Amino acid sequence: MNRRPRRRRPTPSPLPQRLGIDPVHLKFPPAGTAGTAGTTGTAGTAGTAGTGCPPSARSHLLATLSAAGPGTVDRMLRTGAFVTADGTPLAPDAPYTPGLDIWFHRDLPAEPPVPFALQVVHRDDRILVADKPHFLATTPRGSHITQTALARLRHDLGIPALSPAHRLDRLTAGLVLFVVDPSARGAYQNLFRDRQVRKEYEALAPYDPDLALPRTVRSRIEKVPGIVAAREVPGEPNSESRIELAEHRADLARYRLTPRTGRTHQLRVHMNAVGLPILGDPYFPHLTDPAPDDFSRPLQLLARTLEFTDPLTGAHRRFESRRTLRAWADPDGWAA
Repeated sequence: MNRRPRRRRPTPSPLPQRLGIDPVHLKFPPAGTAGTAGTTGTAGTAGTAGTGCPPSARSHLLATLSAAGPGTVDRMLRTGAFVTADGTPLAPDAPYTPGLDIWFHRDLPAEPPVPFALQVVHRDDRILVADKPHFLATTPRGSHITQTALARLRHDLGIPALSPAHRLDRLTAGLVLFVVDPSARGAYQNLFRDRQVRKEYEALAPYDPDLALPRTVRSRIEKVPGIVAAREVPGEPNSESRIELAEHRADLARYRLTPRTGRTHQLRVHMNAVGLPILGDPYFPHLTDPAPDDFSRPLQLLARTLEFTDPLTGAHRRFESRRTLRAWADPDGWAA
């Protein structure tokens, strides 16, 4: 009887998180496959004779971390920033050791602090539901590292194993589900993968009395790498959103949006497609480029509710955001 090999548990890090960010784990490759720096020939022939290894751990780090900038690797070696599994700093003259595990913290980029509170709506032994403000990314990515919901919650609440069950666009406010217990992560992530979560959003956009609502919008949305905004393209639909009018005041309306799928920028694309671009959207209908520290006109889109059957207890779960979209509460202030 053939059995699947057991997946090895990751080696625990000797370094704690820094501001909610995990240290980087780097494993030196076997002999003959490691990168080299400052040597001639190809990997596997340069380095220590007969071993196929770089001449030192430093030379491999210089090749592997070449984007870190001149002098960075040497500075980190001098200060003991690279550590082995038992927490011992890697010596600057350490030999290359195939299979060696090391950890280190990358230099964190300077980020404009997002000046809005991240609220916790619910927390138990398995899950945490956060009410995210506008402009705060869900998870570290690109230039947004510490100014993210995940990093803030890990650091502020002391939950280093916290992980997201799904993600919410950085410019969108509202509810995000995180998993506290690592053993339950897959069960809650699968809820979103299998479309077992009912998500309802609220958006503010122009009021058009001639637009027949409610309506369901289906289209094919593609996100091209290197282009910030997703777009509709010809082809088989891969996205679906229901748009309903909740109420209106003069030329401004509040809409209830229920996505059946979760494509990038889906609600923003579909609202723009029917002629109702969401207030404060820097991508639709025209691409703008606000400064990274400009928090004056948040996207008027809110993840209002999350509703699902708990995969572990069978209990009905429903959570609601406590936030109010600013342009609806203070339209005069928004216009100013």
